[in-house]
Formats: sequence, C-alpha cells, structure tokens
Amino acid sequence: MENSITYFKERGKANTLDTLQIAKKRALELGIKTVLVASTHGYTALEAAKVFQDTDIEVVAVSISNSFEDLGWSMTDEERSKIEKAGVKVLTCLHGLADGVAEGFCGEHTPGSIVANTLRMFSQGTKVAVEISVMALEAGLINPGSEVISIAGSDNGCDTALVVRPAFARKIKDFIICEILCKPRIP
Repeated sequence: MENSITYFKERGKANTLDTLQIAKKRALELGIKTVLVASTHGYTALEAAKVFQDTDIEVVAVSISNSFEDLGWSMTDEERSKIEKAGVKVLTCLHGLADGVAEGFCGEHTPGSIVANTLRMFSQGTKVAVEISVMALEAGLINPGSEVISIAGSDNGCDTALVVRPAFARKIKDFIICEILCKPRIP
C-alpha cells in the first residue's frame, strides 16, 4: 500500500482546516466511523463539527482535566455546551499517558512521561493524538480493537492526524499507530 503524508511547514492553528479535510478524506476511504479531536476551548471541535457534518462519522472532542484550570487550559461549561449543541460528544478526563499520580511524585521519570516525550519527537500533536485516543478508549467511547482517526495540535487548532488502533493505558505496548496522515515537518 502506498499513501502520502502531508508535512506542514509550520505547526499550529493555520493548519486546522487542511488537517480536518485530510482526516475526513481518509476516514471515508477507510470506513472509519469515529474521529477524535483534542480541544481545549472548543475551536477545533467546532471546526471538526462543520467539516464532518455531511458524513455519518462521529466526532468526539477530548479535553484536558479540570486540574489544569489554574493554567487556563480547562473547558468552561459554556464552551462545552456550544460544542455539544454542534453534535460533538465531549470527554474530559486525566491525561492518558502522563500527568497523573506517578508524575506528582516522580516528575518526568515515569514510563508515561518517557512515552509522552518520545512521541513529542514527532510533534506535540502526535503525543496528544495518541493520548486522547487512550483516554477515549478508557472512557468507553470507542471500541477496543477499532481504528479511529485521532487529531491534535501543537497549541491552538490542529496540525496532526493519525489513524490509530488504541490500547488501554495498562496495555500501552499494544497501541498501534497505523498511519500518519499529516504533521508539522519540524515539531
């Protein structure tokens, strides 16, 4: 099989529409029924709702836990309501790879942090795309063994899309990144 990967010159929000269109095209080709998007305050989730509205593909927004509210990273009730009104499910929970109890005690010397930092070598969006798919699987929003497209970014918006077959956190070595659809060339 031969497929192309889109490499963006720069990372960030400017790539959002292209990333979503690339993901939509591949989801339709593969018959994928669920797309996950990382969304802190709703921009990416709302853009995804528009792009996927003419399909039967379910869009699930995954947001960071409320423990990051002091940093301004948590979704407000108003933002969540707006996203849900657009037909997107919203999941808010603890990071799937790192930032849990172990990191509270040991800093960045835990297996979860090592995995997260390794994925960041590809891009911040790669790390987040893997992480949100673990979170969605743990929450029961996707079926074990199913392929989904997971979309994330470096800051605002999105610039990375992966076809993945997620694994539960306790079985992270079973996680499969099937395809890299797009990412920034320089993380």
